[in-house]
Amino acid sequence: MPNPDAISVQQLTRLNGLPDQPAIIDVRIDEDHALDPRMLPASVRRDYRAVDVWAAQYVGRPVVVVCQNGLKLSQGVAAWLRSAGVAAETLDGGFAAWSAAGGLLVKPDHMPPRDASGGTVWVTRLRPKIDRIACPWLIKRFIDPAARFLFVAPSEVLSVADRFNATPFDIEGVFWSHRDDSCTFDVMLDAFGLRSDPLDRLATIIRCADTARLDLAPQSAGLLAASLGLSRMYRDDLAQLEAALGLYDAFYRWSRDAVTEAHNWPTPGVAS
Repeated sequence: MPNPDAISVQQLTRLNGLPDQPAIIDVRIDEDHALDPRMLPASVRRDYRAVDVWAAQYVGRPVVVVCQNGLKLSQGVAAWLRSAGVAAETLDGGFAAWSAAGGLLVKPDHMPPRDASGGTVWVTRLRPKIDRIACPWLIKRFIDPAARFLFVAPSEVLSVADRFNATPFDIEGVFWSHRDDSCTFDVMLDAFGLRSDPLDRLATIIRCADTARLDLAPQSAGLLAASLGLSRMYRDDLAQLEAALGLYDAFYRWSRDAVTEAHNWPTPGVAS
């Protein structure tokens, strides 16, 4: 009999990358995690033995708990969370089912360290336009929803990175930066193992808008125009980032679900 408190791989895949996706908690034991240290997008590892310590952090948020096969560990943790008032489900079949289905998995090789609150910290140049908004969107939706972004003067990025244990991005001479014809967004897709048709399609739009090659993707001109408009609407870079996340959400949903849909007026066949 199907577990009524489980979500299928297909259902969770449809939620992945969306602003209202559930919190995903990986409770695999160390031995299973060592065999495949990749993680579901936007997931975080938690010790199932300390669920009573961290459960309160998830009150008011939908949660999906993942263990190796979707059995005792995830079901026990999810039940414990529900007893604490958390809306928790398990992933049917667990990590093994997700991996077997070809679901996106984040490679840990270049994952930055987490701060005391459990999130990663990133730093870049102030007054972002495209790549410095696109990369935070990717990080928050697929890598670390709790990530913190610091926007500082270009000359101070590396010093701030050093003093505040932050990861610099989209500046020259660091790992997370442009390479050849690729922008930083492309580099992140490759390094984290997040290549997929929708994200690749979105990456093309971002790359062309960020590198003045608007003829290669018709959507790039719209992204550039909207990005420049947002940069003039907000003096505060974090406020601009927050406002722009919805723009990238919309482009991602188009890239994933609506590329074949057209719109015209008047509707063909309807008399004027």
